[in-house]
Amino acid sequence: MPQGTHDPRQPPSGLPLQLGATGEAVVDLQQRLCSAKLPVVPDETGHFGLGTRAAVEAFQHRRGLRVDGICGPETWEALVEAGFELGARSLYLRQPMYRGDDVAELQRRLSALGFDTGRVDGIFGRHTAGAVAEFQRNMGLPADGIVGPSTVLEVSRVMPRHPEPALGSAVRDRERLLRAPRTFLDRRIAVAESGGLDALASAVCRQLVAGGARVIPILHPNGSAQAAMANQAAVEVFLGLHLEPVEARCSCSFYSGYSYESPGGRRLAELVQGLAAAALGVPASGPRGMSLPVLRETRMPAVVCEVGPTPLVVQRSGDLARALADAITAWVAAPV
Repeated sequence: MPQGTHDPRQPPSGLPLQLGATGEAVVDLQQRLCSAKLPVVPDETGHFGLGTRAAVEAFQHRRGLRVDGICGPETWEALVEAGFELGARSLYLRQPMYRGDDVAELQRRLSALGFDTGRVDGIFGRHTAGAVAEFQRNMGLPADGIVGPSTVLEVSRVMPRHPEPALGSAVRDRERLLRAPRTFLDRRIAVAESGGLDALASAVCRQLVAGGARVIPILHPNGSAQAAMANQAAVEVFLGLHLEPVEARCSCSFYSGYSYESPGGRRLAELVQGLAAAALGVPASGPRGMSLPVLRETRMPAVVCEVGPTPLVVQRSGDLARALADAITAWVAAPV
């Protein structure tokens, strides 16, 4: 079991942990933060003070999560994943899938050697299992897809020729995008919203359908559930909408994590950010690479666009819907 006293497979009771919290769960949190080289001084052990909050914020920033200084389920799961090192446990395809920094390190190494793990996301899925089996065949090992001591030894021993090799996953992503059709006709597009933006999402869907796209609307507050629905529908691009009720803003994020970023996601985020911000009349802050669950778990180029405040979004919903549809149209024509 990684650092701390709590079973890492289950979040501790009392989440979220925030300023003023005390107890064993805070002790566990602090131990994990310290193991991640994020000291919680001057806080006492078991007391969530300003030092612990600063460490949580630094960890959230490092991992591409929303920075609020509160340890909720997403932050806790990321801390647990950060505690795994390659070789500390056997890895293989299962449900639920293995997640962690050990999986990401395995993906990075195999991808740099030319094996197709899919995107580097720290999730041991079927692409990663297939890459492991192919690597094992090349090394003369039993091709069982199980990452045990002998496979870890070979992965660690074999080094790419270039000191900073390009990840094969990123190269393949770009190639797939360049081969994709440059028309909306029958392209499958998901438009998701997490609450409060159903009218805007419907307007975007109508715009895209009018252009010939096959649109899958997704209405669910949970990012992982949105990603699962989009993956099951085999959509080719994902647009997520998130309402910021109070703050005047327009920010757009795409998947970035473990030294990998989605090339198609970045391009779409740039287009959405520029056009949507202009439609709202707010400054464009620039797209951000993040590792939110919905971005990490979708298997296609994906962005999340956060807009607000509510009165401004309602007032300019027509212009905003057109801007979002125009951004996707431009992306289809030039996805990278």
